[in-house]
Amino acid sequence: MDARRTREFRNENSVSTGRIRLIVDIVRLIFVSDAFVAQVMYRARMRLIRFHIPLIPWLLHRLSMSWCQVCIGKPVVIAPGLYLPHGQVVVDGITSIGPDCILFPWVTVGLRSGNFQGPTIEAGVHVGTGAKLIGPITVGAGAKIGANAVVIDHVPPRATAVGVPAHHLPSV
Repeated sequence: MDARRTREFRNENSVSTGRIRLIVDIVRLIFVSDAFVAQVMYRARMRLIRFHIPLIPWLLHRLSMSWCQVCIGKPVVIAPGLYLPHGQVVVDGITSIGPDCILFPWVTVGLRSGNFQGPTIEAGVHVGTGAKLIGPITVGAGAKIGANAVVIDHVPPRATAVGVPAHHLPSV
């Protein structure tokens, strides 16, 4: 799912389907997109943690941070279909990210001091470059977060949040 959504967001739709095409796409995306490598490492890391395999998940996390500049914490749950156009992304805390979301570079999704509960980002949310989503907030489905916004309160579905601190604009 991650490979298919990444292809779609990159306008690289292909007609052919099947397991071989999927493997070819994954390998190609690993070489052309540094952030896609981080997603592959995250999925592998979570799978290894689930089977109680030691050390390798930690190595994958460190490799993702150094090679891809993407840091995804251990308690983070990411639904299939996330698109990271580039690296420089931090996601930490007890956070969940729904399907078909986009996190642009320099985004931080994280914790407020003293609270390990992070944001809940619902399906189809687009988070602009440099935005910060902080604390136990919910960003509703289909919402858009503007570049460099600092979101510390809930954002309703299909709303657009901008500013520091962020406020949501009226829907049109």
